[in-house]
Amino acid sequence: MSKKPTFCVFCGSRPGNSPQYAAAARALGDAIARRGCDLVFGGGNGGLMGIVSQTALAGGASVTGVIPTFLLGREAPAGNLTKLEHCESFAERKARMAELADGFFVLPGGIGTLEEAFEVLTNLSIDRTRKPIGFVSTGGYYDPLFRMLETAQKEGFLGDGALSRVRVKEDPEALLAELLELLDD
Repeated sequence: MSKKPTFCVFCGSRPGNSPQYAAAARALGDAIARRGCDLVFGGGNGGLMGIVSQTALAGGASVTGVIPTFLLGREAPAGNLTKLEHCESFAERKARMAELADGFFVLPGGIGTLEEAFEVLTNLSIDRTRKPIGFVSTGGYYDPLFRMLETAQKEGFLGDGALSRVRVKEDPEALLAELLELLDD
């Protein structure tokens, strides 16, 4: 890859109940910056979103937030961002983040995080994208999800190659290394 890689991070706007989630967000933000990558994310300052974005910024990464205007009354946008873009809907936000990103990370999160990740998984499974996606399965957070996806594949609901550009690891640094390798494919 000739240009500086940009990774989109989907994650919780809340910190979760365990300090290990915040630690994973810090580790990912730090790894992205140290490896000379940039970050795009949902623009919010709360929870894991705020932690990963501020850590990447502190490490020297360029960080772009994309936030729907209707959320501005509910959550403050992250400060100090390299760039903050406004949009009208979640659909526009996802499309813009996907346009800016070369690959994706998924930290622990709730329904919105899963919805964003599943759009990427869907596009991968039908060959609409080749951008890799990595799930940071902190404390095994995403293990049940991938057992279910393996069952879907075993039962014939997912093709054999549907998950070929998907990686799952607890260690954000190791996961970033794998996604960087996939970018060169």
